[in-house]
Amino acid sequence: MAAIVQAVGLGKQVLSGDSPLTILQDVSFEVDAGASLAIVGASGSGKSTLLGLLAGLDVPSSGSVSLDGSDLFKLDEDGRAGVRGRLAGFVFQSFQLLPALNALENVMLPLELRGIADARQRAEVSLQQVGLAARAHHLPKHLSGGEQQRVALARAFVTQPKILFADEPTGNLDAATGAQVIELMLELNRAQGTTLILVTHDENLARRCSKQLRLDAGRMV
Repeated sequence: MAAIVQAVGLGKQVLSGDSPLTILQDVSFEVDAGASLAIVGASGSGKSTLLGLLAGLDVPSSGSVSLDGSDLFKLDEDGRAGVRGRLAGFVFQSFQLLPALNALENVMLPLELRGIADARQRAEVSLQQVGLAARAHHLPKHLSGGEQQRVALARAFVTQPKILFADEPTGNLDAATGAQVIELMLELNRAQGTTLILVTHDENLARRCSKQLRLDAGRMV
């Protein structure tokens, strides 16, 4: 199976006062299409920075990232956004739902931005997959944290992305709700063949992934 994500010699430095601070150093790995990778490590080890680089949301100081054959950092910002739009879905710890839109409208949004005609129908199916068909017309403020994260998952998967990037997807949820969200992510990963790349402190979640990458002070261990 071909690697859908390839990172070669990734490094990230930022200026801290007058001196450079190394956040990531010489990180190289690849992920096969349809696999699941957990990025784990202590707080401040560089996990979220690495995820941002893999998604082309941030630019490295050194090294390269290739997503499905596209060399991200040979492209300008618009080019990277185009690759993300074509390939990627995102789930964040803070849900990132638009408060003025109901659950269904939040899930429809990425489809509408692409001008897809049957956006409502596809969004309804996606909400059904995460068990929230009955909550479709509720605003985020009327949903629990677990329900909001399930709406975020439905929105991420509705475009049928090849790669899903998730940053601490269970970080704001209690253990039982977090476990439900984990099951759902892994089920969607299997059903759609989506490659899953996630940052997590949750060792249970990490163990469920097909591969783990551990960072310590910016280096792979």
